[in-house]
Amino acid sequence: MILRYTNSKGDSITFSHQRPYIVSQFTGFADSQVNVQRQKAPYQDGYTWIDSLLEEKPMSLTFTIMGGEQERRFASHVLNPKLRGQIEYNSNNKLYSIDVEIESGPLFPSGDDRGPFHQLGVVEFLALNPFWRSKPEEQMPTFEPLFEFPFEGEFQMGISRIQRVIQYEGDVPTPVQIEFYGPATNPKVENVTTGEYIKVNQTLGENEVMKIDTTSGQKSVVFVDENGDEHNMFHWLDLDSTFFQLQIGENEIEYTADSSVEETDFVINYENRFIGI
Repeated sequence: MILRYTNSKGDSITFSHQRPYIVSQFTGFADSQVNVQRQKAPYQDGYTWIDSLLEEKPMSLTFTIMGGEQERRFASHVLNPKLRGQIEYNSNNKLYSIDVEIESGPLFPSGDDRGPFHQLGVVEFLALNPFWRSKPEEQMPTFEPLFEFPFEGEFQMGISRIQRVIQYEGDVPTPVQIEFYGPATNPKVENVTTGEYIKVNQTLGENEVMKIDTTSGQKSVVFVDENGDEHNMFHWLDLDSTFFQLQIGENEIEYTADSSVEETDFVINYENRFIGI
């Protein structure tokens, strides 16, 4: 087991089977409480299920410091409860991560748990977002033009289209980060599987980019001009646009624009999200 904690200042500490920070026990790989949403009508037997929501995930790490005051001081420095952090877990060369707060600790018991060259340590984490995540996936769909006229040179008419199927392997729907690259006129990306789409009613010039994030709590529409300056542009979105998520399993994604599109005109990024690992 290899666990790596990194705080919001960028300081990291690794817990494994090797010195100086040896893992004794870790809980939190799959421990999630469920809040079942339900409703009851007059004279109804039982309840009607509405949804099941995961609560925050408590996590606990017990470790042994094989060292002295310097190693204990470093652990206290990195595991600062005033800072947020992230836990990374390496399993069979697969890397998973989860954002956490430190709810308690680090605690360093005395007595037999402390000696000149060893010290027991305990820290309690709380993952407000209970999902473990895999490394980000980047999808650049293959180019499939609608049609061409048999003229000399390249000449296309109609809406150009990019299509591909994304096989999402997570346990729950996941948000996406979309990038439209100019030149493009009225670019639109649709999850054909759900019928939801995001469309920008604007023409993007050469070296201009539109970035869209559908993550709950941090939804954004950012326009990056040719100088690299960023501008919030929610009002450019089509009114029927939806900040959609990838669904479990197969998702047919289609990118269209009122101008010719190339493979590099559109990129979609996402993370697999797991209830437990």
